[in-house]
Amino acid sequence: MCVFFYGCMSLDGYLADKNHQLDWLYQTGSVEATDYDAFYDRMDIVIMGKKTFNAIKGLDNLDEIYPTTTNYVFTHESNLHIAGFNFVSGSVVDFIKQQDTAKKIWIVGGNTLLTPLLEKDLVDVLKIQVAPVLLGDGIPLFTKSDSLQRFELEDVTQYGPFAALTYHKSV
Repeated sequence: MCVFFYGCMSLDGYLADKNHQLDWLYQTGSVEATDYDAFYDRMDIVIMGKKTFNAIKGLDNLDEIYPTTTNYVFTHESNLHIAGFNFVSGSVVDFIKQQDTAKKIWIVGGNTLLTPLLEKDLVDVLKIQVAPVLLGDGIPLFTKSDSLQRFELEDVTQYGPFAALTYHKSV
């Protein structure tokens, strides 16, 4: 199993603005200018939190966004049923550990999911795109942690206005 975080943050380290919105990102550029399609084609499982899901659920083509992966949304809400998404609760660490070791798993946004996985040394690759935007406040990509995490830089690529950094877990 290989666990990836792939996402975009502002220059000052935020995934979303203080209202959990991504308008700033959509106004900066499009996924067509990045390696998103090639990345997604390699994934088997997509995992996101409810706030990330809420940011995309109003899109017209929701059922087409992640068409070839098994998609999970972590939430405390029950009785959610939306085609193409499985709603789960519990520990993301335990959930990841139960997955088939041959699977490639993408953690989509959400420091609530990313932080415990980093703390348990379960994230293998960080693919972070940096947008040329300063938000000043918002939802940070990384939250404070007591554990030291080291990654090795593998690649730096420019996609239009985005700088893409790829890091692998240090061994």
